[in-house]
Amino acid sequence: AYCYHGQTLLASDKCGEAIRSLQESEKFFAKAEALCKEYGETKGPGTTAKPSGHLFFRKLGSLIKNTLEKCQRENGFIYFQKVPAEAPQLELKANYGLVDPVPFEFPALNAHWTPETLAAFDLTKRPKDDTAKPKPDEEVKPLKEPDIKPQKDSGCQIS
Repeated sequence: AYCYHGQTLLASDKCGEAIRSLQESEKFFAKAEALCKEYGETKGPGTTAKPSGHLFFRKLGSLIKNTLEKCQRENGFIYFQKVPAEAPQLELKANYGLVDPVPFEFPALNAHWTPETLAAFDLTKRPKDDTAKPKPDEEVKPLKEPDIKPQKDSGCQIS
């Protein structure tokens, strides 16, 4: 989150805050990388997941590094802003790129679904199913397979 927040701050010409946000992102990424490597080396039943080798995780590391280098380079040439000691606060509620949730409402019941209709669904009074009886095992007759030999005259030519 700090990585993408740093990109947003850089786009809004707040390079000092962007650098601090990306430094924080780099710190958290290093912690996550260590935890992922430890998780990948654990022994136990089942398949072993290696989150540190996941494409998103690998791309995120290079994205943080490249964006931080870009911010530091631009701050040295263009902005000359101070890097704050504390990381900027993240917006907890994003106001862009998200759709407002629509509350779910049950549809209105049809007039045909009365209490009498619902009471008529008694699963203990189901009809007997005669097709559920197991069939006797039938013997499978072997089939004779044709003898297929490779042919030299297939019409294919290698040039």
